[in-house]
Amino acid sequence: MITLDKVSKRYPDGFVAVDELSLEIATGETCVLVGPSGCGKTTTLRMINRLIEPSSGRILLDDEDVLRLDPVALRLKMGYVIQQTGLFPHMNVADNVATVPSLWGWDRERTRRRVHDLLLLVGLDPDLFAARYPHQLSGGQRQRVGFARALGADPPVLLMDEPFGAVDRITRERLQNEFIGIQRRVRKTVVFVTHDIDEAVKLGDRICLLEAEAHIAQYDTPGEILAHPASAYVNEFLGHDRLLKRMAVTPIDPQSLEREAAPANGGEPRLTSASTLSEAFELLLETGRGALPVYDGDRYLGAFSSASLQASLRTDSERVHGHADRADVEEAAGG
Repeated sequence: MITLDKVSKRYPDGFVAVDELSLEIATGETCVLVGPSGCGKTTTLRMINRLIEPSSGRILLDDEDVLRLDPVALRLKMGYVIQQTGLFPHMNVADNVATVPSLWGWDRERTRRRVHDLLLLVGLDPDLFAARYPHQLSGGQRQRVGFARALGADPPVLLMDEPFGAVDRITRERLQNEFIGIQRRVRKTVVFVTHDIDEAVKLGDRICLLEAEAHIAQYDTPGEILAHPASAYVNEFLGHDRLLKRMAVTPIDPQSLEREAAPANGGEPRLTSASTLSEAFELLLETGRGALPVYDGDRYLGAFSSASLQASLRTDSERVHGHADRADVEEAAGG
């Protein structure tokens, strides 16, 4: 859906924020731009909707050059969410969410239904929140309203600039989970900026890890980047707990399960075929059991154990780059 073709941003004083960035973002995917402060990720985001005009290169939206479009009309086609929400303080929640539909000239009843549905979508009861003003909301509630407003006219693209960065850790995790659930239902094309690699791994279908001047250090799925960092820079940015991050995005390998008989009692703790290695290992530790049953619906697949963890990591490494990542497998074995 979005293509950046050798896009640059150079300022009159000679500072280069983005240097010939080329990037393709597929329809319905969440692409997370992540990197240190000053690497050009927010500049890149704002060039997509022309809040910042690029100095050179092309930005295509569905094969149409955005530089040939009216910038106001372009922005109305894109939802935009920022860290401090940018809600209008003199307007209540319903009117804030209705901003873009009103600009598009929607009739009152259609707008009312849309606002009602969007507040439900982000987990806010319209009867309780529609008439409130931003100062009457918590930080997390304001962020939810900002997200609902961005979805107002059902845009195909969402641009999100560190939207959860101004709230506490617990609220941030709740908002992240809310975003994941909403994105599974609406499947927007999302460009998401963060400096937090854990957030990028959790939310991204693909991660674009940037160096200075928006040079791409690696662009791939979270699992591929965690299993096979492209450089020492990427490895350092991922941090010392790369294995734990990798376990959080790697599913159980069904071939790694122990083929023991299905447990007779159906009330014991169990895992599903969709469980990640992290979820499986945490439950293993919490229950103190040597193995846990894994089900696909009602079908018993086998038992997950610490040996299954090592085998799943080994299989994932071989899938990614043709051989097992010995250090990771040994670390898992030692853990």
